[in-house]
Amino acid sequence: MDPVSVGLLTALAGGPGGELGRQAWAGLGELVRRPFRRTGGPAAAPDPVAAASGEAELARLAEDPRDPAAARALGAALAARADADAEFGELLRRWSESAQRISLRSEHVHNSISGGTFSAPVFQGRDFSGMTFGAPAPKQDPADG
Repeated sequence: MDPVSVGLLTALAGGPGGELGRQAWAGLGELVRRPFRRTGGPAAAPDPVAAASGEAELARLAEDPRDPAAARALGAALAARADADAEFGELLRRWSESAQRISLRSEHVHNSISGGTFSAPVFQGRDFSGMTFGAPAPKQDPADG
């Protein structure tokens, strides 16, 4: 499995995305704490890297969400575990796809209103559509075409 994006891990560990981001981070924690199920049967040679659950790396990134080395370590641990545990790999793939959608929707938005007097409603946020305020549309000046 491809490693989980370092940017995604640091973004979610840092807390953006509101409640959805928190739920995604909690979901990763639950996934990492699942019992390890090695694929390949009992004869498979133990691999200490693959046997690591990723819990220590997850805790390290939670302590310092801006640390790219911690995010890379967590991504590597998740990828190694996914390679050794097919069920975990599938669940991690689903989690990653879901978390990426959350991360894309939670890009930083900066709203600013300054200078002048405003007498109309103001909405601050991102991605509004189909909004009306109960007033008819302003009439166009015939000279404007």
